[in-house]
Amino acid sequence: MIDLTFAGGVAEVVLNAPTKLNAVDRDALGELSEAYTEAAAAGVRALLLRGEGRAFCAGRDISNVDAATDDVAGYLADLTALMRQMDAFPAPTFAIASGACLGVGLGFLIATDVVYVADTARIGSPFANLGAILDSGGHPLFYERLGAHRTLDLMYTAELMTGTEAVALGLFSRAVAEADILSFTRARVARVAAGPAEAFMASKRLVHGLRDGVDPNGFGREGWDRGGFWEALAEESAAQVALTTTPDYREGFAAFREKRTPTFGA
Repeated sequence: MIDLTFAGGVAEVVLNAPTKLNAVDRDALGELSEAYTEAAAAGVRALLLRGEGRAFCAGRDISNVDAATDDVAGYLADLTALMRQMDAFPAPTFAIASGACLGVGLGFLIATDVVYVADTARIGSPFANLGAILDSGGHPLFYERLGAHRTLDLMYTAELMTGTEAVALGLFSRAVAEADILSFTRARVARVAAGPAEAFMASKRLVHGLRDGVDPNGFGREGWDRGGFWEALAEESAAQVALTTTPDYREGFAAFREKRTPTFGA
């Protein structure tokens, strides 16, 4: 489901499973990792990640997941490794967020340097309907940018923000009309690919150091208000794994498979 093309020093990586809104299973995580490895080995000067069809990525593909036997710990471990790989890509990275950008899809955006968001995109945490929590780094991102009250409002209600709202709240780079976002982003990526690569990578290292609490002057600093993004992501993954043993988690997944409204706490 992962397509990779090269042109003009740019790698374009496409999640290409539009009939399932580009939801990704464990095999797809491996394919995406291979695409980033190949792009890095090719020495590209910029990378663009996007989704084919009407969604960027609706999250994990759970269409064939049985909550009773689900290896969510293994999936999240693979996802974290992939996000670290994406985050450390040796060139500027860009993503186009359009349609549904949920769960794993949100994680892919978090692990990308610059995210341009379609005004009609949908971003948030619908996982209350599954008896699960937002994973893939959503908690540290929302808490750091939105604060505790707005973060928990999104988690409890499962309401989704539009792309315009998400950018206005400081989550991502800028909102662009959906009809224009592909051409807009490709033009910017091409311009960056023709720019000063070493200067861009120096800025990337400095910004990542600020984010992760690494002070190049040795004074110490806490990133993301919680000792670093990756530590927060590990805590989030552990909480998700613990939820797999709960009746609500199993009911949420069963309701999803059976296309019905879940009944929690029964």
